[in-house]
Amino acid sequence: MEIVLAVLLVLAFPVISIVALVMTLNAREAVRALQRRVAALEAGQPLAATGIAPTPVEPVIVYEPPTASEQAKAEPPAAPEPDAPQAAPTAPTAPVPATTTLEERFGTQWVVWVGGLALALGGIFLVRYSIEEGLLGPGVRIFLAALFSAVLIAAGEWARRNEIASNIGIPSRHIPSILTAAGTVAAYATVYAAFVLYNFLSPAAAFILLGIVALATLAAALLHGPALAGLGVAGAFITPLLVASDEPSYWALYLYLAVVTAAAFALARMRLWRWLAITAVVLCFLWTLPGIDYPKVEALGAHLFFAMAGFALAAALIVSGLWLGPDTKPGQIDPVSSGAIGAYLFATAFLVLGSFHAPSALVVFTLLTAATVAIAWRAEAALYALPAAGLLVILVMLHWTAPSVFEELVLPGGVTADAIPQPPTGSGWHLALGAIFAALFGVSGYAAQGRDENIRAALLWSATAVITPVAILIALYLRIAEFDRSIPFAGAALLLAALYGYATDLLSKRTPASGLAAAGAVFATGAVASLALTLTFALDKGWLTVGLALMVPGIAWISEQRPLPALRYLAAAVIVLVLLRIGYEPRIVGDDIGTTPFFNWLLYGYGVPAAAFWTAGYFLRKRADDIPARMADSAAILFTVLLAFLEIRHYMNNGDVFRESAALAEVALQICTGLAMTIGLERLRGRTNSIVHNIGALVVGAFTLAAIVFGPGLFLNPMLTGTPVGGVFFNLILLAYGIPAVLAAILALIARTTRPLAYRTIAAATAVVLSLGYFSLEVRRLYHGPELWRGMTTDVEQYTYSAVWLAFGVILLIAGFLLRSQPARLASAAVVALTVAKVFLVDMADLTGIFRALSFIGLGVVLVGIGWLYQRLLFPAHAAIAPDTTTQATP
Repeated sequence: MEIVLAVLLVLAFPVISIVALVMTLNAREAVRALQRRVAALEAGQPLAATGIAPTPVEPVIVYEPPTASEQAKAEPPAAPEPDAPQAAPTAPTAPVPATTTLEERFGTQWVVWVGGLALALGGIFLVRYSIEEGLLGPGVRIFLAALFSAVLIAAGEWARRNEIASNIGIPSRHIPSILTAAGTVAAYATVYAAFVLYNFLSPAAAFILLGIVALATLAAALLHGPALAGLGVAGAFITPLLVASDEPSYWALYLYLAVVTAAAFALARMRLWRWLAITAVVLCFLWTLPGIDYPKVEALGAHLFFAMAGFALAAALIVSGLWLGPDTKPGQIDPVSSGAIGAYLFATAFLVLGSFHAPSALVVFTLLTAATVAIAWRAEAALYALPAAGLLVILVMLHWTAPSVFEELVLPGGVTADAIPQPPTGSGWHLALGAIFAALFGVSGYAAQGRDENIRAALLWSATAVITPVAILIALYLRIAEFDRSIPFAGAALLLAALYGYATDLLSKRTPASGLAAAGAVFATGAVASLALTLTFALDKGWLTVGLALMVPGIAWISEQRPLPALRYLAAAVIVLVLLRIGYEPRIVGDDIGTTPFFNWLLYGYGVPAAAFWTAGYFLRKRADDIPARMADSAAILFTVLLAFLEIRHYMNNGDVFRESAALAEVALQICTGLAMTIGLERLRGRTNSIVHNIGALVVGAFTLAAIVFGPGLFLNPMLTGTPVGGVFFNLILLAYGIPAVLAAILALIARTTRPLAYRTIAAATAVVLSLGYFSLEVRRLYHGPELWRGMTTDVEQYTYSAVWLAFGVILLIAGFLLRSQPARLASAAVVALTVAKVFLVDMADLTGIFRALSFIGLGVVLVGIGWLYQRLLFPAHAAIAPDTTTQATP
């Protein structure tokens, strides 16, 4: 008995202290009110003007009639003279708002809030301490806890009514709200402990009592404001953590939380407190996580019940424009409405993954998904939940397809890597669910078009109707067909393409309305994507790259017909997917690439995407030279270059594109191809003025120049490597030096009017150097055979070099005169200077007899002829004729 009295005293002490504090405040305010009344009576003012608001006490003022001088001072000044400037009237001074000091906030607000929380926690911890120490019996504990909560609630209501009765009005202190909140938390804990810990209540009785407490909290919060709502709801959700049991019951827990959720949602709806609804939804989602032990969920039925109950409550009370939800403006999408039902759907999807696709979880998830679509159809405020539902469906299907990817996120490596079993091999459930989900999103997405004038809604419905079925089909194909050819899946993809195409045609025939054009573009994109999947499923797995690439020009064409910016970026996204696919396996099909030159998987895997991207770039550039158009052009150049590069490597290395070494013939082919591509890009940039084509030409040209310098110029020169060059004229020398020289000369001619002088000079110099190399090595081939390094250099050979170089210099000079090209003439001068140096430094020392004389005679004749050409054609001399003044007529 003494222990009971002690506990009662402990419980009553904080209540008595708070009551005493409230009474003291009331008495002080009453004294201040009396002082103001006395001062007003003494001043002769009416009592109605005094008011009873809690203001600082004013000093008592004794009224005395003013003297004559004071009256004179109080009289208004005389009117100013006409010429005197009048002072501008002074604007009335706005009242200065009262500021609250830190000390006042601490003493009147913070301590009250913390005190209320301490009261609630103190009561709960006191009950817990009595349980741990065995001080009181179960019945006494429950009784004292109920008594404590009743005292707190009564004290809060008494304080609130006393404030109203005395008209004190101190709402910022929240003393009544804090007391009532602490009492409601204690009441939640009492009922929960009586049901779970001691089995004093049946489930029905616990449900009724919890409902009563929740409704009481709702009613009290309507009177006391948001402070009680925040503390009461937070305390109700935290209570199961504080009052724990050795054998927890998930059904009891979720029954309790469902009642608390209903109270929180009802309160949020009645007072339109969005923060309270968001807080309750977040806490409810967090409470679905306990018991999930992948790949199973403890008490899965209770978890699913809680998710369904929360979803139903959110739909009934939180979603704007639906049932009991708040009103909303037409066409407005509310993030809170969408997030509320989306959070419960996400929790259900998490249960599906956590239970490894248990049938009951799949059924509930399917029902809630269908309900989400129905809610989005009925209430546009929840429309953001529609694409979220589609993404969750895709997530569930992908988890069934590749569970190992998800297991790495939740399981450690090492010995536990294979601890999770594979999903069931039967595909009946998921095939049926895939068909249901595809029909649900596809049909509703099409039927929703034209219902309102909101283009955003039309895009959300159409995008979900296209993306979700296509992603479901891909997931099922990956799991069941495992990348092999599958005619049934190809038929399903073809059916999707036909349906999307038919939907596009029907939408185009409707009366023009907002959003119909955009939706038609999305459905048309779905048709193109489905056709690409048809090819992928029907053909070998390498055709996935081809199928994705073929989507890009289709999307680009649709974006031209339906100018929707999202379609252009969709084409760019597909381009990125193709690049990732190529980066993962450059050979497209791995070792099955084949050894057939040119007509192999490289041609299909790179040639088709290159053609597709060139076409897409053309369509996209017709409207704008933006990022998607430039991405298409860049990808087209890249795939064209890679196609040529890899085909050459495939041909020269018998199918081994990853061979590390490279021969002169291979590098020569790549140089010729690079120069040809540079010429083509130069011509193309002149027509398109595209920055991508401009940069592409510079990059390809720079890489080709580097290949020329480090290939035939240095490391692969047949004079240094000893590589046999082949026939007399059709040989490696022609391939590595002669043809590139001609191509470099063509490039220099094309760039005459489009590129700076430095660019043209480099191109011309490259052509000259390659030409000299070709002529020199070809002379060497004539005298020494295929192996250029064998044998001694004779006088005839040495003379032939000088004659050929000199003839080449003359040809360059004539070409420079005919084309009016200064780089060509400068190149001729360089060649002639080189020949002169050779004659004086080499031929004079090495040649003997007639060849030395012929060398110098030929050089002299050519130099004189060159001088004559310069004088006659480029710099003709003009004779100065003096005027004959003696024969001129006089004016």
